[in-house]
Amino acid sequence: MIGTYLLKLALLLPLVCGLLVACLWAWRKLEQKLPGNQGTRMIAVKESMMVSPGLRLAVIEFEGRKLLVSVGRGGVNLVDRIEADRG
Repeated sequence: MIGTYLLKLALLLPLVCGLLVACLWAWRKLEQKLPGNQGTRMIAVKESMMVSPGLRLAVIEFEGRKLLVSVGRGGVNLVDRIEADRG
């Protein structure tokens, strides 16, 4: 009776611990890709909007500036830039 319990414990405990470690690793990797969590990066995508099926506008913040760029099949083009609000 006790022997089967210890055998199950010896087999299942490492399995559960391995699953826990794998889930925490996956969460850490996926958390960086979430849109609302930019962390301490120097570049942050503040907003993006699909204009047409092949064209998207995006606001990117970099070193106190906000850049409006268009992203399409032909590449990325700077549309406008402004200084970020300070205050």
